Amino acid sequence: MGEGSEAPINAIDGFSEPLDRLRAALDASCVVGTWEWDIVGGTMMYDAGTARLLTGDASLADTRIGSLQAIAAVHPDDHPWLLDHVQQAVQAGGLVLAEYRVVARDGAVRWLLSRGRAFQDPFGHPVRAGGIIIDITELREGGERPVVGGEAAPLDSLSRAADLAIALKRTLDDDAAAEIHAAVDRLLMCLGRAIARESGLH
Repeated sequence: MGEGSEAPINAIDGFSEPLDRLRAALDASCVVGTWEWDIVGGTMMYDAGTARLLTGDASLADTRIGSLQAIAAVHPDDHPWLLDHVQQAVQAGGLVLAEYRVVARDGAVRWLLSRGRAFQDPFGHPVRAGGIIIDITELREGGERPVVGGEAAPLDSLSRAADLAIALKRTLDDDAAAEIHAAVDRLLMCLGRAIARESGLH
């Protein structure tokens, strides 16, 4: 988004917030960003928000990184079960859902909810996955991880909307108008909140 832009968002579902106000709302929201996993190639790709929290380095956004680097900031106690769970989920296909902790460089612990979908080739082999990361720290009350899943469930409306929003975000390039980027980010923010509520965390 354009730095310091004050232009209002016009003609997009009636949005009228200035971009700087929307940017502040996004920063304060529970949505972190998006992820894509090339299962065949063994690489991950994050946007800036996801790269910052999962790797500790936002500069790794939009680059192909290996699996260990991709979860470098995940809490050490959550590493083993998370790797095992994700492998099982992608083998089953369908929904990939997991709640886990990350540790920031300053030692702060955040809780994340990752929701995505794994896709298989015609022979039933997983080939790729993608989804959204939601920061649920303020919604989390401690205790055991209540959200873990990987069933081959049919796409519900939220899942379809999230898939389309993620694809749209990836399609946009830097030349796209700032208000379009802002509208897509706002859509992801709304979807993230809805997904958190659906998961019983709001």
